[in-house]
Amino acid sequence: MIDNTDGEIMKLENIHTFYGKSHIIQGISLIIKKKKCISYLGRNGAGKTTTMRSIMGLNPPREGKIFLNGRGINGKKPFEISRWGVGYVPEDRRIFGTLSLIENLNIAIQRRAGRDKWNIDTVFDVFPSLAERRNHKGNELSGGEQQMLAIARALMGNPEILLLDEPTQGLAPVITGVVLEIIQRIKKEGITIFLVEQNVEATYQVTDWYYILQQGLIVYQGSIEEFRSNQELKERYLGV
Repeated sequence: MIDNTDGEIMKLENIHTFYGKSHIIQGISLIIKKKKCISYLGRNGAGKTTTMRSIMGLNPPREGKIFLNGRGINGKKPFEISRWGVGYVPEDRRIFGTLSLIENLNIAIQRRAGRDKWNIDTVFDVFPSLAERRNHKGNELSGGEQQMLAIARALMGNPEILLLDEPTQGLAPVITGVVLEIIQRIKKEGITIFLVEQNVEATYQVTDWYYILQQGLIVYQGSIEEFRSNQELKERYLGV
């Protein structure tokens, strides 16, 4: 098992989350280690996005506890959780289509003691193609450019951990490769990644540890080596 005695940035303990009367997350517990990429896999409807929304306070759990660097974040508002160092890139990206690319970035700026690396210049160093499109409106960008902008905007908040929900969904293979290279670079910069991704093969490039969710329950956790070698597991829970 993953060593959970030190280097821990986030911990979920016995989380139960509902949509109305529907019990979506049914008592999950997991640990996310600092400066690692954790892939969180499962079939559609398993509850992966709901888990991220629970972490961000957008759909708070009814039971259980969530800790960030040892501090409980239950009951905090999404903007407070963001200020504490959690970045979130939702599946639908939610960039502002009527604002320019540079305006989308500027509204997300957050700086705090010890975490001020990311600004317009450092973001454009990682995303040079965005620099060329800085004055284009969000709705004038391609799907790949919008995804990169969504990630770049999250970085402007100078997060310690970045939640990425389906970052390669709908992208052409060549753009998928670019996004994965960007995730790898962000990871090398010391940011922890919590990744939801349907493209299982794509996760091999960036992942240190895997969790598999099925019907609101974690049914597997293991290292990249263990996961890649277990074809029966992938067929059973992921259909690949």
